[in-house]
Amino acid sequence: MGIKQISVFLENTTGRLGEVTKTLAQGQINIRAISIADTADFGILRLIVNDYEGAVKALNSAGFTTRLSDVAAVEIDDSPGSLAKVMELFQNIRVNIEYLYASLEGKAGKAVVIFKLEDHRRGLEVIKQNGLSMVETF
Repeated sequence: MGIKQISVFLENTTGRLGEVTKTLAQGQINIRAISIADTADFGILRLIVNDYEGAVKALNSAGFTTRLSDVAAVEIDDSPGSLAKVMELFQNIRVNIEYLYASLEGKAGKAVVIFKLEDHRRGLEVIKQNGLSMVETF
């Protein structure tokens, strides 16, 4: 299981990120989590949205290059040490975390962390075996 993340490859130029958000807005796509990593020349925008198929279609039609990936959205307590406990679980079974970021989603007293795991299937097993709550839809 898990959810789909959209990666959008962008030139690092003024207004390019705005074009992505405008395209999604026009398609009535709601962004639930967002992260961007950049270099001097390009960036990778990572998105979790309420309709990934519609988002990919809209973005591709607008000329953006996209890629889908499986990620795990884990709900944790919004308190000191909660993320460290989850990280330790992955470390103990040697599941590499390629990257992570937080979501805009969440209940009072909870946070949602998006994990891109090197071994997605094994990571999901760890999450399930340790009674962690996953967010399946946004």
